[in-house]
Amino acid sequence: MNAGRTVEGAGCVTWWGFGPARDLLNSDIHTLRSHGELNILLVGSGDPRHILKTITGLRDSDTLHVWVIENNMEVVARQLLLIYLSLLTPENMSLHKKTEVFLEVFGNSEIRSMTEETLKHAAAQLSLSITNTLSSDSHTHPCLDTSLLKFKERDELVRIFKLWERPPSVPASMHKVWDARVRQHLGTRYDSRQGCFDWDLTMKLHQRGCGVINKYQYVKWRECGVAFEMREGIYQSANQSLLSTRVFNHKGDRVAVRGYWGDIVSSPYLSFGIETENKDLLKKQNNQHIKTARDISEVNIQALFENLATRVSSPLSDNAPDPPADSPITAEKKKTTQPASQTHTESKQQPTPQQTTQNLMNVNGVRVSFLSSDSLIKLPLKSKYKNLFNTIYCSASMVHLLDSSLRAIASPDAALVIELANYLLDLSKEQVSGFAERVKEIAEESGFTPAQNQSSDVYAVFTVKKN
Repeated sequence: MNAGRTVEGAGCVTWWGFGPARDLLNSDIHTLRSHGELNILLVGSGDPRHILKTITGLRDSDTLHVWVIENNMEVVARQLLLIYLSLLTPENMSLHKKTEVFLEVFGNSEIRSMTEETLKHAAAQLSLSITNTLSSDSHTHPCLDTSLLKFKERDELVRIFKLWERPPSVPASMHKVWDARVRQHLGTRYDSRQGCFDWDLTMKLHQRGCGVINKYQYVKWRECGVAFEMREGIYQSANQSLLSTRVFNHKGDRVAVRGYWGDIVSSPYLSFGIETENKDLLKKQNNQHIKTARDISEVNIQALFENLATRVSSPLSDNAPDPPADSPITAEKKKTTQPASQTHTESKQQPTPQQTTQNLMNVNGVRVSFLSSDSLIKLPLKSKYKNLFNTIYCSASMVHLLDSSLRAIASPDAALVIELANYLLDLSKEQVSGFAERVKEIAEESGFTPAQNQSSDVYAVFTVKKN
């Protein structure tokens, strides 16, 4: 059973997860906190929420290697983009601005022109970084490791980044493609959509513990796809990272359609906006939450970024040979004022991988590697992955890929964390509970047993079955 594909509202592309960020090494998941060299496998996580959250729990002596598998390269490209934004140094972007830009790119169908320029610049840098790994054995930033992807997959990533950097001259109207999805999902209920939105919020999300999601903000997101209006501004530039291609059969022919094919029901507030350690943010007045999921998302993201900075010794470029004095953004501005002959000469020089990521923080002891989409069935066949992973995470949309071979790559004290269908709003209560039962069956068939004292209906946790 694959809950992620049984409902149109959830979409066929996982741009964000259907549950809040988790420290995948903490005591809620592991009986004893692991230390030293740690490895986590993420299967279909959709966004870097678990990566950022897990880093917050690391000790100074810990090293963390996160291995990521997604089912398509468009999601991988977006993961790389969000990690890139997370790693921007304070010299290139202030903490507050970085938080705003991250949330805009993460959860808005349309973004401000300033954010669009940041996205284009990031896409250009990521494209160049991957191109360098294709042409040589050199490596780029440890948290942006694509060296284990197939050549054709890296070629596809470069194509995607170039499309973000230079969108079509007549770009897709995000408002139109979003509205088309809403019409398709609601059908005859479209004209009364405001009532449908309100029902999903109050009778489903609020009843499932998401009371901090504000009605006005949620309804606006359902209507047009803009979840995070961080300040006054004009949100009218299409967020290219949320557009993807879907192939349809039309009169016997396969037709590729570029549009928005992600979630239009559950919302991006789930990843960072429904839980917080600061209980003041959950206070109510007249039985109404004072703060909203948008406010909590902003506080949580800023805290995660602050924690990242505590593990940074120096920018990666400090170790690069003869790095430029300024950031790529500043260098690009200077380029337009240089003499033509000088600009022409410099354009022939291909930047090194280190130079393309010089405006990123180097997070001590953390590495993120992206694996090919078909890697899960191949990992048990390679000795380097035998009993490697301390935690294995799998999304609801990819749980059908798990089988008994999973036991071979799990460490003796490993935990298996599986996302449940609690926030897939188009499913009935019976379907949600049925999916949880099926998850339990799959985990047990894979050599795992339910962890004791489980109280979450968002994630199911399993431990290795003892022989």
